[in-house]
Amino acid sequence: MKKRTLLGALCAAILAAGPALAQASDRGPVTNLPLPRYVSLKASEGNARRGPDQSHRIDWVYRRRDLPLRVTAEFEHWRRVEDADGQGGWMHYALLSGVRTAIVETDMAPVYTRPDTSALEAALLERGVITGLRECAGAWCRVEVARTRGWIERRHLWGVDPDEEFN
Repeated sequence: MKKRTLLGALCAAILAAGPALAQASDRGPVTNLPLPRYVSLKASEGNARRGPDQSHRIDWVYRRRDLPLRVTAEFEHWRRVEDADGQGGWMHYALLSGVRTAIVETDMAPVYTRPDTSALEAALLERGVITGLRECAGAWCRVEVARTRGWIERRHLWGVDPDEEFN
């Protein structure tokens, strides 16, 4: 009878702590950084493996330096990442950078001189162009491509969450 009471109390405590446990899992166990979060490919080539070790099979080889990737899990020196298509795997942390980038998802997306659609257009970006992200606020992100800087509507980008703000 005591075992059932103890088990019931333990289950009740776990259920009561549910929201706290969910918040704790929003942070990586290795870095204590938010999960998920965006990073970029530091190297010009990086292998995404089936598991967090070099003995695991390579599923994807990324060959675009600065490609934005989303970190969804951590294990020791390994990060599970996914790309804009939802593909990915485990990559060694040395291949990743905290420098924020984004990929344009809309063909001929306009970049404006100010965060306003009535401002002058600074450029038109083709789908697949990788931009540097400088800041995001509201519906707009300040980007840099080559030597062109300007503002683009967030809806055109992958590599920043809809409600994420930073500068």
